Amino acid sequence: MSDVSERPYTVEERLTVAETGELTVKRFTLAEGQEIPWHYHSNVTDTFFCLEGTLLVETRAPRGRHELVVGDTCAVPPKTAHRVSGLDGRRARFLIVQGIGPYDYIPVG
Repeated sequence: MSDVSERPYTVEERLTVAETGELTVKRFTLAEGQEIPWHYHSNVTDTFFCLEGTLLVETRAPRGRHELVVGDTCAVPPKTAHRVSGLDGRRARFLIVQGIGPYDYIPVG
């Protein structure tokens, strides 16, 4: 079942695979030109698993650039600002595990 909750960005697909009060697993598809803009989470670690295309996960403080191809993974700890897109604006699909703790989305300018 698709998750249609409001977010300050648009993606081609957001599908909730599993969700509890402390852990969420979702599959995202980013169409060409789409991104999840800079944000952070107070409590949860985002663990990304690339399923299709090349996924770009950028972080601030510490500054990082992670280019994930199919099968690659990376984790972004709580309170670390990050942005997610397909490399060079291309389509990408990924699985994300978010936890352990309550989820929040805090935009960063």
